[in-house]
Amino acid sequence: MSRAEASRAGTSQAGASEAGGVEAEVPGGAAQRTAVRAPSPLWSLGLLRSELLVTFRRWRTLALLGVLAAVPVLVGIAVRIETSDGSSVGGGGGEGPPFISQISNNGLFLVFTALAATLPFFLPMAIGVIAGDAIAGESAAGTLRYLLVAPAGRTRLLLTKYTTVITFCLVATLVVAVSALAVGALLFPVGDLTTISGTRITYAEGLGRALLIALVVAASLVGVAALGLFVSTLTGSGIAAMATTVGLLITVQILDQIPQLDALQPYFFSHYWLSFADLMREPVYWDDLVKNLGLQALYAAVFGSAAWARFTTKDITA
Repeated sequence: MSRAEASRAGTSQAGASEAGGVEAEVPGGAAQRTAVRAPSPLWSLGLLRSELLVTFRRWRTLALLGVLAAVPVLVGIAVRIETSDGSSVGGGGGEGPPFISQISNNGLFLVFTALAATLPFFLPMAIGVIAGDAIAGESAAGTLRYLLVAPAGRTRLLLTKYTTVITFCLVATLVVAVSALAVGALLFPVGDLTTISGTRITYAEGLGRALLIALVVAASLVGVAALGLFVSTLTGSGIAAMATTVGLLITVQILDQIPQLDALQPYFFSHYWLSFADLMREPVYWDDLVKNLGLQALYAAVFGSAAWARFTTKDITA
């Protein structure tokens, strides 16, 4: 057991003691379980804090964030090299991710391009790895029983795990956005920008829309997070759970490109992912954005409930 896992197990056992869920010795040598009180909110916050620290201190997590931060750098350098002779990206043919032809005119467009480039694969893959390992990884490492020592209940632990994955969704998205913002400002001019509708907005307003787009992208991943968490409750192997989640992501996106399945595609969690581009219109088109957020909420509710039903009835042997 690693030092971080041992510390988290100690936190769980300490929470059990504070909550009163321990066995006390009574005269005569007989052991009697004391009354179990509900854990305090402060203990719950302590468990979440411990889970966040363990997750973001892992080399695997740092490596994933490093890869995500590198994508905008590579895209920015590639565009800079291609436009060094004054030509436009893709020759104006609309090739590549949305906004890519605008990067050379305004570095802020690298934020939108980087999010569009990472959303179909890199971001959901990273989320799938973290979510798939949430429960199955603890089971494989033999630490799941330690985390369940405290009388917080499996529901509270599952919510803590899901909150940690959602936090990673937000952090991963912001890492891409901040990296793209820095690279864009370094390699390209910045200033007022033109929306998709042709209207001009200030750089400050563009920054505000970039932040809003990053939040929408993070919210677009909550369905994947719930799916990965559900898969994680089905197996005791973290590697199997991660591979299954990533495999499902790839399969769904392939199906979303088959014309014969157009009747089903609006129900795929990835179908409206790129609708965040509508935030760069004037006025903003909300139809697909609302559909996307509603679909993610539906996936989160369905697979979150399935994960809860599975985890609360699962025999914990490790």
